Amino acid sequence: MPVTMTVLASGSRGNCAVLSSSNASILVDAGLSHRETQKRMKAVGEDPRKLKAIVISHEHGDHVAGLPVLARKLGIPVYITEATYHSWRRMAKDADGKPLKLERREHFQAGRSFMIGDITVSPFTTSHDAADSCGFTFKADGVKMGILTDLGCMTANVIHALRGCDGLVIESNYDLEMLRIGPYPMMVKQRIKGRDGHLSNCDLARFFEKEYDGGAAYIVLAHLSEQNNHPEVARQTAYKALGGKMNLFQACALSLALQDKPLQPLCLG
Repeated sequence: MPVTMTVLASGSRGNCAVLSSSNASILVDAGLSHRETQKRMKAVGEDPRKLKAIVISHEHGDHVAGLPVLARKLGIPVYITEATYHSWRRMAKDADGKPLKLERREHFQAGRSFMIGDITVSPFTTSHDAADSCGFTFKADGVKMGILTDLGCMTANVIHALRGCDGLVIESNYDLEMLRIGPYPMMVKQRIKGRDGHLSNCDLARFFEKEYDGGAAYIVLAHLSEQNNHPEVARQTAYKALGGKMNLFQACALSLALQDKPLQPLCLG
């Protein structure tokens, strides 16, 4: 069985993906409800019963909205940094106003790899306005997959972590001109553009042109803003930036993650 990566949802209304190897599956972020997560997994042929863990990148609501119910109903551990967990607890309350808990949890640290089944998870620090925001690469069956959203800039450690990826899910959040003339308050615009905000189409293009090694068979543009971006603008900006490297990978598939429905699984290896 090949390694597969399935983006169930990506955007400001919920983020969730599934990585599956020959004997394990991991849920990456939990921004959808338990019911919607199960529905979307089944729609693309992923078996929720195969899930071994949930891995959380950071505590913002579009990445953890479904976390407490998913963790309880699936009965699987949650891998989360200690700072992210405590920040999440300050915001997540039960019906009585008391902080929620995750009964089965494992704390990890950026820069230290760990195993879930036969999958090696390597978290790395990202520049975002959260307690301890992380991106991830996953290795299984000789395949390396990267998932990277919610960051304001491509730092050296991020660029290093993404080298050698066979598949890559990466943020292309906003078009600078659409953000400039858009309806958001100036404070929000500055936050999005800041070093701890989000990655623009042009920021990603610079990475593709200057630092990207050109090795991925699949690239997914993720976390596109519904207000400040357009799918074809993001796609064409990425295509143009990748043009000089198309000879480094054969038949690279470039796709866009969606908010309202899952992508078909990307099969690697």
